[in-house]
Amino acid sequence: MTDLIRNGQAARSDQSTADLVKQAADQISRLVRDELRLAQAELTRKGKQAGVGVGMFGAAGIVALYGVTGLLAALVIGLAVVMPAWLAALLVGVVLLAVAGVLAMVGRDRVRDATPPVPEETARSVKADVEAVTDAVKNRGRR
Repeated sequence: MTDLIRNGQAARSDQSTADLVKQAADQISRLVRDELRLAQAELTRKGKQAGVGVGMFGAAGIVALYGVTGLLAALVIGLAVVMPAWLAALLVGVVLLAVAGVLAMVGRDRVRDATPPVPEETARSVKADVEAVTDAVKNRGRR
């Protein structure tokens, strides 16, 4: 009998099917819980990495904005060599506002084209499919 007992448990061959099913269910349940914990830990780690990455992108954007500001100041100072400084600043400002206006209008048109956010082509396709199936069923019933 001692050879039938392993690690304080009865040998697998002596256990009932119900006991084996219960053990399998317990092991599967434990495995699923462990996998969920592992997935949660991995997602948490990746989320932190993504957060740091997004923060770095934001910082890069701010630094780039300062860089562009410096370049614009250099442009104004460079133009001030051939014209009054106030006119150089005014010219650069007007050009920037014109570019911003064009970008805003193009962006507005893109947003208009994208709304409403309904997949219109897919809706038409599904409607055509439904009509085709309906017609096929009607025609089949007439035969």
